[in-house]
Parts: sequence; structure tokens; C-alpha cells
Amino acid sequence: MRLHSVILAAGLGLPVAWSSAAVAQPYDNYPVCLRVYGPVRFDECRYVSIDQCRPSATGIAGQCITNPWYQPPSAPARRHRGH
Repeated sequence: MRLHSVILAAGLGLPVAWSSAAVAQPYDNYPVCLRVYGPVRFDECRYVSIDQCRPSATGIAGQCITNPWYQPPSAPARRHRGH
């Protein structure tokens, strides 16, 4: 009986692991993502503005969101000019 409970618990945890893996993906470094909802949810991060993203979200189960993983480019290092 104990083994059956362990197998059942492991089996119930497996779909959760799969659903988390389906969402995990590398993100391009753009400030806006199109989040698409459906059998598999995914983010398509390749937009520079919400206005640029909106046409892609029209007519589908999706919305434009700010990219929580966006890393703005760092400012170039300033060089000191000696005289």
C-alpha cells in the first residue's frame, strides 16, 4: 500500500513538472513580449514597444506585456581623455 502511494504521488507531480518546462524558454532581449494563451502558453519577446506588439495580438488569445527578463544595454564606458 505504501509503494502505491509513492507511485501515485510521483505521478501527480509529473504533469506539474511538464507544464513548468513548457513555459520555460530563452527570451530575446526586447522590452516587450507577446504572451499567447492556449493549450501551451508561451511568450514571444521580440518587440520594442507595446504599440509594435498590438497588431500581433489582435484576433488571438494573447496580450502584450513588458518583458520581465529584459536587460537594458549598459551605457558605454566613458574614456578619460588626457591632455
